[in-house]
Amino acid sequence: MRIGLMAGATAATGTGIKAVVDFAKMAEERGFDTVWMANVFGLDAIGACAIGGWETSRIEFGTAVTPSYPRHPTALAQQAVTTSVCCDGRFTLGIGLSHKLVIEDMLGMSYDKPAAHMNEYLQVLGPLLRGEAVDFSGAQYQVKLALDVPGASAVPLMVAALGPAMLKLAGTYADGTTTWMTGPNTLENYIVPNISAAASEAGRGSPRIVCGLPIVVTGDADGAREKIAKDLAVYGMLPSYRAMLDREGVEGPANLSIVGDESSVRNSLARLRDVGVTDFNAAITPYGEGSLEATLDVLQSELG
Repeated sequence: MRIGLMAGATAATGTGIKAVVDFAKMAEERGFDTVWMANVFGLDAIGACAIGGWETSRIEFGTAVTPSYPRHPTALAQQAVTTSVCCDGRFTLGIGLSHKLVIEDMLGMSYDKPAAHMNEYLQVLGPLLRGEAVDFSGAQYQVKLALDVPGASAVPLMVAALGPAMLKLAGTYADGTTTWMTGPNTLENYIVPNISAAASEAGRGSPRIVCGLPIVVTGDADGAREKIAKDLAVYGMLPSYRAMLDREGVEGPANLSIVGDESSVRNSLARLRDVGVTDFNAAITPYGEGSLEATLDVLQSELG
């Protein structure tokens, strides 16, 4: 199981561009596989990855995730391919639908029929990321063009998929999925088998399964979980994540977080590896003095 670090989520993992780049350099020096970034309302994640890739030499960069609705698929493809060139081919594009709260209530766009939107979006985006021409006519998109970016190579594509329709699309058109607030039982019995079946039916290889969860090595597990419950309460209310929490049978994000001493954290990571997770995206949530360094040390020791 590859191990990556989520950048930009807290002050400890970099909230400005220089801090993110410094965090990425540290991750590369320690041997981590990937630096992931979410695209929320701060830095543009793809742009930040381009700068990070330019300043490093080995580590992969990826978005987890960039919302599809605000960007035309051709514009997103152009940005992603350019970023991949900046990263010397070390960039993976992760996209997702976001949520009705964001797309409709904040951006004023329609969130009607999200799976239909993603179906068309992927049929435009995917070929462009592979350097192919697109000739597509659908209800939402009509696209006929090709990109010409010097030095470009194919950009791997991940789709945040939690519902059955989205897992089917991710397995059919993408290289894998990236999850958040999704526990090991749900991954083992629902996510992995569904996306794998779709990939097999489409003649694709085994999908990449990226699992993102909060993590911290600490002697005060109860205190850390209390902090996580407060900081990440919104994820217990958003419908898509609420469905995953309910499927796992837990109350909220704190119950899924990997929190505790070194032994318990290692056991949780082993469980994820056993259920078919190919990549762990560690969203380190420091709690108490020395917890960031302790968590980094344990994660580093788990690198293959």
